[in-house]
This record gives sequence, structure tokens and C-alpha cells, in this order.
Amino acid sequence: MKTTEKTMISSSPLKEVECSIERALDIIGGKWSFLVMKQLFDEKKRFGELKKALNGVSPKALTDTLKHLEKNNIIIRTVYPTVPVTVEYSLTEKGKDFHKILKEMKLWGARWATDQE
Repeated sequence: MKTTEKTMISSSPLKEVECSIERALDIIGGKWSFLVMKQLFDEKKRFGELKKALNGVSPKALTDTLKHLEKNNIIIRTVYPTVPVTVEYSLTEKGKDFHKILKEMKLWGARWATDQE
């Protein structure tokens, strides 16, 4: 590839889109983030409910995921002053806005899941 071609590609609108996708993935996080968000689209949940719903997640991985999502304003952590303390997680508007994307990913996965074989 010629130097001029590299320059044109790097300054193209496509490069801006790629950066936006990277930023979105940084905000959302890893595998567990998608699954946590999926659980919270229907209703708020407590840590134990999320752990039970997410088969195979370790308490540390779930804690890290919840902290990441809270830091990025995807979820809200609400603490109730009960004994013992009750903590619930719910989606912010920013988190709810991701629902349509997650639905499309689900449809895409269902359509192409058999293509792996």
C-alpha cells in the first residue's frame, strides 16, 4: 500500500467509527457485562439473584463487572439501610439505551450460531 493510501484510510470516516466501537466496548466491558445488562433489562436485581442467573460467574468476576458498569454509568447501585444491608442493581438511562443493540446481537447470534459447525 502506498503512503498516500494509508493516509487516506487513516483519516477516513471509517476510522472514526472504529474508534467509536472501541470506546463503546471499553464502556461496556467484557462477557459478563453483556449478561448482567441482559438480566437487568427486565427488573432490578440483587447480587445473589445476578449470581444465580449467570451460570459460571465467580463472585469476584461479578463484583468486578458490577463496579465497572457502575463506574461507566451503565448501572445504579442502590443501598438500603436494612439489617443486613440490601443492595439492588438497576440500569441507568445509558444502560437502557443499549437494549436495542443487545436484542440485535441476540438475533444475530441465533441466526449464525449453527454456522460454527
